[in-house]
Amino acid sequence: MLPEVRPHLSTALADQLEHQLDLAPHLEEGQLDVEGIAGVAVVAAAHSDGYAATGHLLGLLAALPAPTAAGERFWSDLWRSSGTAYLLPVNIKDSVLRSLAGEGTALARQVLSAVDEMTSPQRSAAGEVIGQGLVESDHLPDLKTQVIGELWLRDLELTAWRVLHADRRSDDRAGRKAFLDAWTSV
Repeated sequence: MLPEVRPHLSTALADQLEHQLDLAPHLEEGQLDVEGIAGVAVVAAAHSDGYAATGHLLGLLAALPAPTAAGERFWSDLWRSSGTAYLLPVNIKDSVLRSLAGEGTALARQVLSAVDEMTSPQRSAAGEVIGQGLVESDHLPDLKTQVIGELWLRDLELTAWRVLHADRRSDDRAGRKAFLDAWTSV
């Protein structure tokens, strides 16, 4: 699952390529050497955290039974076991669609709210339901459903955190310099 690429998200990447790698003259000439291409790849990878995390978040949800009549039992069992309606398809549909359009923060916040709302017994019960749903859809009969479900929940939670962390808006130069000055003076 890959979200759409949103042009405004690439502005920071374009700035980095222009200023750090000085690619503008090479692009105007229509020539880019291997070093330039490698530099583009490195800088692009450094800027792709949020995009990749949003795609992974969508992929995790896509692994669950589809929210159709056939998957209705799974979703009602998940609701009862988890004690939260945050993860129900009707409640996350808008956030999933926004994530597919490249904006994953709303879905990430909703996922973290759902996980935060669960008690330990509810999390274990939800893990069992999720694990059973994954085993049925992915045909993984050799693994315990509780283990699969708990791993899926942990991955969902950490991926949601990655989406929010990558979206932080505090990348100003003065703040970054103050952080580095404080950190390196220790």
